[in-house]
Amino acid sequence: MLTVVLGLAGALVYGAADFLGGLASRRISALRVTALAALSGVVLLAVAAVVVGGEWSREALFWGALSGVTGAGAIALLYACLAIGPMSILSPLTAVISAIVPMTWGLVTGERLGAIAYPALGLALIAVVLVGFVPEKGAVRPSLRGLLMATGSGALIGAFYILIDQTPDDSGLVPLVANRVVNATLMITVIVVLAVIAGRRHVSARDAPLAILEGTHGAPHALGGATPAPVRPGTTLLRASAAALRGGWRAGFWLAVGCGVLDAAANAIVLIGLRLGDLTVVSVLTALYPAGTILLAAVVLRERIARLQWVGLVLALAASAMLSLA
Repeated sequence: MLTVVLGLAGALVYGAADFLGGLASRRISALRVTALAALSGVVLLAVAAVVVGGEWSREALFWGALSGVTGAGAIALLYACLAIGPMSILSPLTAVISAIVPMTWGLVTGERLGAIAYPALGLALIAVVLVGFVPEKGAVRPSLRGLLMATGSGALIGAFYILIDQTPDDSGLVPLVANRVVNATLMITVIVVLAVIAGRRHVSARDAPLAILEGTHGAPHALGGATPAPVRPGTTLLRASAAALRGGWRAGFWLAVGCGVLDAAANAIVLIGLRLGDLTVVSVLTALYPAGTILLAAVVLRERIARLQWVGLVLALAASAMLSLA
């Protein structure tokens, strides 16, 4: 029961983080939001790690740092695939792959669940697809490139859960500190490189579709109906990303910091869930993170929740009840 509660709590907090990330990305570029969120997460987790305690072992640092690399890769692929679109297909594909990868790993490596748990996991996967569905007018068939990027992003998000599950139980929050330090370092490096490219190539800000993609964990929802602008002919995603960095930092600073704090808290919740329960259950329930985003968007921004998303939310509750009984 506690594992189910932690899995759902992690999903909702991840969704809340992505909601703030979405609002911040309306004001500053998504890459800036990601970097600020990573840095604020480092500060929070470092302080929490000292308070909670934990063994600073090589194993804890290795698995934590490796998970930071996969997380950075997942974010990069997510931004790239959503810039290509369509969101309505690539969004749920990323979420469901992020659930299937660790679920498969858990079952293959010997996790055993009650009989009712298996249909519940199937129901939860359907809920992930429906909750992550983003209604899009005039959506087109996704390209092979977009599908591969979305699949890769989901696989790397799933790999994060697998890697963080390998950390020693006595390490406390140490693996998450290593994760954030590596993630922040990589993102800051990318920002510096892209800023240099923007300066040298004089890329126009109007060629910056990545500036409106939101979320650091990967919730691919367009808050307020915003969708990524198409990449202008002759403008690569790299150049567009560089252009997105030419604006200021102030407008979305505190929203980005809040995003990082919530994302770090969600990581801690998921880590506790993994240590107390099964990777299979926690990863599938956490993949419902878009639910937190769409619920907050409905309450705060008065956005309409699509019928299929309501169905997904109901199925998620049913699956959670079944898993708690299992």
